[in-house]
Amino acid sequence: MKLSIVLALAVLSGVGPHSDQFGGWPNLTGAKTGWFHTQKIDGRWWLVTPDGNAFFSKGVDNISYKPETPRAPKVPSDPGAWATATVRQLRDWKFNTAGAWSAEEIDRQPIAHTVILDIAGSIQKDLWVKGGVVDYFSPQFREAADKVAARLCAPRSKDKWLLGYFTDNELRWGDDWRSKDSLLDVYLKMSWEAPGFIKAEAFVKSLNHEITADDKAKFAGLVAAEYGRVTSQAIRLHDPNHLILGCRFAIYPGDAVMGAVGAYFDVISFHSYNATPPVEQLEQITRVTGKPAMLTEFSFKAMDSGLPNSKGGGKPVATQADRANGFAMYADALANLPGVVGYHWFEYRDEPKEGRFDGEDCNYGVVKIDFTPWNVLTTRMTKVNGGIEARHATADLTLRMRTP
Repeated sequence: MKLSIVLALAVLSGVGPHSDQFGGWPNLTGAKTGWFHTQKIDGRWWLVTPDGNAFFSKGVDNISYKPETPRAPKVPSDPGAWATATVRQLRDWKFNTAGAWSAEEIDRQPIAHTVILDIAGSIQKDLWVKGGVVDYFSPQFREAADKVAARLCAPRSKDKWLLGYFTDNELRWGDDWRSKDSLLDVYLKMSWEAPGFIKAEAFVKSLNHEITADDKAKFAGLVAAEYGRVTSQAIRLHDPNHLILGCRFAIYPGDAVMGAVGAYFDVISFHSYNATPPVEQLEQITRVTGKPAMLTEFSFKAMDSGLPNSKGGGKPVATQADRANGFAMYADALANLPGVVGYHWFEYRDEPKEGRFDGEDCNYGVVKIDFTPWNVLTTRMTKVNGGIEARHATADLTLRMRTP
């Protein structure tokens, strides 16, 4: 279905059409499969609702009422009523997705939701925080993947409101802020009987030359392929209906890793706390994998919030207006990319000034710690979210119309 200039004018005026029950956009339709799926329509990637309408995932992470420190305000007396009111609030702000780590009460509300499985994380606690690496070639990992999928995916296999699964969060694929070791370095340090060590040793012996950066990248790709294969097979065994949304990359891991997981994931999830949108990385993801991408963490924190903002991703901005401008800038850039199918803001509620479990103490929330909305931010979010589907569908046209 080709879109007319009328829709482009709707973008420029900030007017957005109504949505279906899932938050989909009836002005553009895809296949009606009964589940959320991905589809390329008129040269652009989209998610598609169970009803067959185009869907751009506009989400918020960690929609929760649970205190992150003992000093945090008390939890609601009725979590179910809180969830109902919170989803109504988010839908009023034109969000349509509950992102990672949202409360289980949210899953029972009329909003598309996601589940983070923590498959590798089930073997090693706080894996993403510590930057640990699991032996993905081991029977232990295959058993863990099956166990997690049986527990978390099988009961959800018929849930129409489930968008899909994240396999893990911010795994380490090489040199990053947590360690300078490559995956080849890590696997060569494993015990001699470990399947991962045997794989790494055989890889090194096959080289017949000193190990290079390209060799390390190639081995990382082999590891990523095994991770993708094992996790996707376990999920598909217990739930053949829902999307695999990937392992939530914290940084671009290199083409070898990205291409390897692209064979198994339906959507590639990526995070960025930079001041400007990661346009080049997102375009590279689609080029390398042939799959759509989704930005599943981004945020801005402001110093006028009264919070320290001393630990956590991104440099602080001055005011709530700056946060709103940052959101709008990101959303506009992402909607302009043919390969992007959504964005998830981190997070619903501000972090406590005393710091959460890992010390983060930031003004990331759309609401304060006492659940009061940051109105400057949410007002802007409402306007931007309301027109994002039309912008994604007609970005090339609207860009040309703006050019002097």
